[in-house]
Amino acid sequence: MSGTLRPVGEEVRNYILRNISRPGLAANIAKKFGITRQAANRHLRQLVSEGAILASGKTQKREYRLAKMSVHDFDYQIATGLDEDTIWRVDVRPLLSNLPRNVMDIWHWAFTEMFNNAIDHSEGTAIKVEVTQTALDAEIVILDNGIGIFKKLKERFNLDDERHALLELSKGKMTTDPKKHSGQGIFFTSRMVDDFSILSGETYFTHENKSDHDWILDASEGETGGTAVFLRVSNHTARTTRKILAEYSVDGSYGFNKTVIPLELARYGTDQLVSRSQAKRVLARIDQFSQVLLDFKDVQEIGQAFADEIFRVFALEHPEVKLLPIHANKNIMGMYQAALRTARPGFKGDRKP
Repeated sequence: MSGTLRPVGEEVRNYILRNISRPGLAANIAKKFGITRQAANRHLRQLVSEGAILASGKTQKREYRLAKMSVHDFDYQIATGLDEDTIWRVDVRPLLSNLPRNVMDIWHWAFTEMFNNAIDHSEGTAIKVEVTQTALDAEIVILDNGIGIFKKLKERFNLDDERHALLELSKGKMTTDPKKHSGQGIFFTSRMVDDFSILSGETYFTHENKSDHDWILDASEGETGGTAVFLRVSNHTARTTRKILAEYSVDGSYGFNKTVIPLELARYGTDQLVSRSQAKRVLARIDQFSQVLLDFKDVQEIGQAFADEIFRVFALEHPEVKLLPIHANKNIMGMYQAALRTARPGFKGDRKP
C-alpha cells in the first residue's frame, strides 16, 4: 500500500511547488486530489518543515512562496586561462549534481555558452555568477561589466538602434566574431531553458518557452553598461538538448537551417508593419535558412507593401527559402494569400501554412 501512497504524495508535492502563489492553495489541493483540507495542510506543513516553501499570514489567509534553498555567488576576472568548461566543472556543476541527466545537459549547454560569450565578446574585465536553487527549479545569472551585447551588435553591424539588434539576435546565426563563433549560442540557449532573459543598457529581452513568446521592454532609468543573462530551468523539465536541436533542423541532420522570427520585435511602439523597409529588416540574413517561420503573434495587421516585399519579391528571388506565417489572424492571412496570388497567377488561396 505504501507503494501507491508515495507516488500520490509526490504528485501533491509537485502540484504545490508549481502552484505555490495561487490563492486558497490548501482548498485547491483538496479539490484537485480529492483529499480533506486537513490532509492538504499536512502536505504544506511538511514542505515548510523541509525548508522548501515559506509561509506567512494567518491560517485563513496564509500565503506561501518558494524558499531559496541555496544561493552561491562567484566572481571572476576575465583573463587568459579563464575557461567556461573549468568554471562549469569546478564551481557550478557540483551545485546541480542531484538533477536528472537531461536537465544537467541543458544546464551544461546553457551555462558554458553564455559564460563563453561573456569571455569572448563582452570586452569587459569581470564576470559575476549567481546560482539560486529552489525545490522547483534553478536559476543562474551571468553578469559582465562590458560594453553591452545590444550596443555591440548595433555598432558592429551598423544597425538602427539596440532594438534592431534584438530582432537580428532573435533570428540566430549572428555573431561579431564569425571565425570563432557560429551565432547559434544565444538562439539555442533561449530555446533550451524554461526562461531566458537579457538585460543590457536600456533594453530587456525575454523568451519564455511555456508561452513561446519574445518581447522587449525599456529598462528602468539609470541602467548602465554590461550584460546580465538570466537562465531558469525546471528541475523536472522533459525538454532535452537533442529535441531542441532537431526542432530547428529541417532534414533531421541537426543543422541549424530553420528559424522563427517574432515579428513583434520589428515594430516600434504602436506602429504597424506596413512598409518595405520594415520588411527588409525582417528579411535580412534569412537566406541562410531553408525554412523560416514568421511569427505574427501580437501583430494585428500588416500593409500591402510589407506583405508584397516578403511573400512575393523575396520569395521569387529566393525560392530555396520556405516562408511560413504562424499565429497570423484572418487579416494577415488575407494579405499573405494576396501576395501569393500576385506571385503565382492562378493561386486559389487555399494553401494552409
